Amino acid sequence: MRKTSILMAVLFSLLTAFVAKAQDDLSPERKQAIDSLALEKVRDLSKYVSIIGNKSTAWSEANRVIDRAEELFMQDAEIGVSSIARPEVSYYGVRQYFERLMRLNYDRVEIDWFKIEYVSDLQRQPDGTYVGVITIFQKFRGYDKEGNLVYEDTTKKDITVYVKRKETQIGGRIIGFWDVLLGDMRVKETSK
Repeated sequence: MRKTSILMAVLFSLLTAFVAKAQDDLSPERKQAIDSLALEKVRDLSKYVSIIGNKSTAWSEANRVIDRAEELFMQDAEIGVSSIARPEVSYYGVRQYFERLMRLNYDRVEIDWFKIEYVSDLQRQPDGTYVGVITIFQKFRGYDKEGNLVYEDTTKKDITVYVKRKETQIGGRIIGFWDVLLGDMRVKETSK
């Protein structure tokens, strides 16, 4: 009788582990939905960058948008800043990056993102998190008071994407879901 109880406990543990692993694996349909969500978050970030960098955006509105933009990122994520005038890349925390963007010394700034696409498929990590990379190209233009173009560059950036399994409680039930957060934005190249 005791051996049967031990055997049942072992089988139950194995079954529980198998079910948990199966829930952590991404079906092709789930992966496609997560890919779409990740790309949508990057597009949202693109809009936030344009709003924050726009000199006509009210200070209070820019700060509200910074708060929203921060929610897209993992804690301690960094964003790279480059220039064609200097070879080194500087990295800033997310909030610091956006606050610097608001204070740029131009009278008008235009920032456009294009060619937003996955370059690295989501790969499962040992802790169950999936990690991928989305590449974007950013066109930056800064103008003076007279409307003359003072500075312009195009930067290729890689954004690390993290997909984690999370749980929330709704109506007394625990519901599992996949959450997508952005990580570091690394500068790959900057050109005129």
